[in-house]
Amino acid sequence: MARFSLPLLLLAALGAPLAAQVALPGVAVPRVGSVLGEVGDLTGQTLDRTARQARDLARSRLQRIDRLVRSNRSGIERDARGEPARRGELLLIDAGADALRTARGAGYRVLETVELAELGFSVTRLQVPTGRDLDEAEEHLSALIPEATFAPDNLHFPAGKTPALAITSAVSRSAPGGVAVGMIDGAPGKTVAVTGMRGFAAGAPYPSNHGSAVASLLASEHGGPIRVADVYGTDKAGGNALAIARGLGWLVGEGSRVVTISLVGPKNPVLERAIAAARRRGVVVVAAVGNDGPAAPPAYPASYDGVVAVTAVDGKRRALIEAGRALHLDYAAPGADIRAINAKDKRIRVRGTSFATPLVAARLAKALQKGGDWREAIDREAVDLGRKGVDPVFGRGLVCGDCRGH
Repeated sequence: MARFSLPLLLLAALGAPLAAQVALPGVAVPRVGSVLGEVGDLTGQTLDRTARQARDLARSRLQRIDRLVRSNRSGIERDARGEPARRGELLLIDAGADALRTARGAGYRVLETVELAELGFSVTRLQVPTGRDLDEAEEHLSALIPEATFAPDNLHFPAGKTPALAITSAVSRSAPGGVAVGMIDGAPGKTVAVTGMRGFAAGAPYPSNHGSAVASLLASEHGGPIRVADVYGTDKAGGNALAIARGLGWLVGEGSRVVTISLVGPKNPVLERAIAAARRRGVVVVAAVGNDGPAAPPAYPASYDGVVAVTAVDGKRRALIEAGRALHLDYAAPGADIRAINAKDKRIRVRGTSFATPLVAARLAKALQKGGDWREAIDREAVDLGRKGVDPVFGRGLVCGDCRGH
């Protein structure tokens, strides 16, 4: 069987009625992505099995969101699309005096204005009036201030699995010179050497297994400076769009030329604006496509224009069955049958597109250090898998194919 047949089958096997198949009764749910593709040379039995697996992944995603919202009603609610966001807040981009006056007059309270100087714009946090749900507030503000750009503060989630762990401290260490790589995630444990770290959520920096694993894989292939923006801390509504934008602004200001983000969420105007601004500053953003399968909506930030979108393969160079999708795909890297370091300095097995992403970021930094066109350098290294040339399963090819972590 060709390597690319199974993932392409997943794309082909799931048709238009998927949203109805995975919807939770009585719950407004996020949309499920439309999925089209090619059918490989596979039997009907394989078709049924892989279609079922993809439906299960999509259903699992919706159930996770539902559990999250139900168990954190004081801090999280759904936006107009059914996506989770910080409760009772809307974000206004570059809000003018007239827009703010109109919003205040309608009962919206200004919580703060965050100046993202390194990215060239500001974000104002508005508190939604008591008694008005977030989705209603979106519609209300859109009608009140049609010329304004506003967004919910959507949450983003790690694109890989590690056991849960709570650690209370972390340290920063120096690193040799070279291209600086920034990382937006949870904080790493104290045994993972980083040049600098800053928190952008309540309780941050607060080490997590996911952040430790991503940072350890990055450090295993990158000898230069690593700076970490912790956007989770101990905040149940951590990983929100504003925290990520603020973290990105800090990393850009500190001189990071590559930023790796192993998180996924819905499209959000604040984060889209932040990433576009970072790219104009010459920063290359690398992001995971997630692990919710091909039936999930396109992953962001991987789907934003110009972001290097990364998927994952296992030790036999097979695409992960759970790999998500983006509006484009650039590279694959090992994301299973590899080891990383958790927050207690233990070697653990990890799986997910989260862990492929820092490996690609490290290779990018190496290419930038040498000068010239980084894309050409990475393309020369990439091993073509599946269909010849660029394809929707492996992108432009496998990078860091021999990397196995720690």
